[in-house]
Amino acid sequence: MVEETKLGTENLIYPLFVEDGVAIKTEINSLPNNFRWSIDTLIPEIERCVKLGINSFVLFPAVKESLKDTVASYSYASDNFYLDAIRKIKETFPGISLMSDVAMDPYSSDGHDGLVRDGLILNDETLPILGQMSLAQAQAGIDVLGPSDMMDGRVGYLRGVLDTNDYKDVSIMSYSVKYASAFYGPFRDALDSAPKSGDKKSYQMNPANKREALLEAQLDFEEGADMLMVKPATSYLDVIHLLKENFDIPITAYNVSGEYAMVCAASQKGWLDYNSAMSEMLLSIRRAGADGILTYFAKDFASLVKG
Repeated sequence: MVEETKLGTENLIYPLFVEDGVAIKTEINSLPNNFRWSIDTLIPEIERCVKLGINSFVLFPAVKESLKDTVASYSYASDNFYLDAIRKIKETFPGISLMSDVAMDPYSSDGHDGLVRDGLILNDETLPILGQMSLAQAQAGIDVLGPSDMMDGRVGYLRGVLDTNDYKDVSIMSYSVKYASAFYGPFRDALDSAPKSGDKKSYQMNPANKREALLEAQLDFEEGADMLMVKPATSYLDVIHLLKENFDIPITAYNVSGEYAMVCAASQKGWLDYNSAMSEMLLSIRRAGADGILTYFAKDFASLVKG
């Protein structure tokens, strides 16, 4: 009765990885109990999750190297398996909320979130590519776009593309405050999307900066973002709280792959109790102010509370 913070499956968003093919269920070595799925095996998995009370999902594509190029042209190609997966998932589960990933890195031969030329990330030249990618995802039936690229001005650009093409009901969950973190490694293993050269520090945020988070969030808010995200979550609880105190739109947080992997590794060693550590970690993110939490714990937590 007097508990201050409530955490339920309605607060959780489950990340899923899809790849082209049939009968695929491949465990990701650095993300125990998380898999790359083909669409035929993914549909039953989503059904199991829905029965546990999970209704929000974010979908990431694992793209073959042969389909990648410097301008991420496959991201909006008519034969893109990721777009086909969006269509099939929404046809099968029209009532769920399906979120996308908008960035060049899954499709880029350079492995960066933006267009690379002479070793530099070209911010403005990246926006039309993200616009084509987003429009293709909206046409496929996505509910929420998730621009994770951190290019300046992209939220306003994407909102303009959506509105111009009469997709005004498609929301934008902006990765507004995305730090250049050490905790992304397992995710990059999952997608084989690590940068081929350099790092992402020129467009992701410095972990030392907190006031900059307000600036980044304010820009995305003014450009029309429907939700603002902080990534990672547990090392940046103060930043989640800061955004919650300053913006009257939903705040989301990404409990990233490295955070999940640490708990898994420690529990496998017998150093932590998995269920207790998982629950406490998620509760801390919720207590900090996150309305929605993207987390690899979603299915396990839902199973735990369902009993």
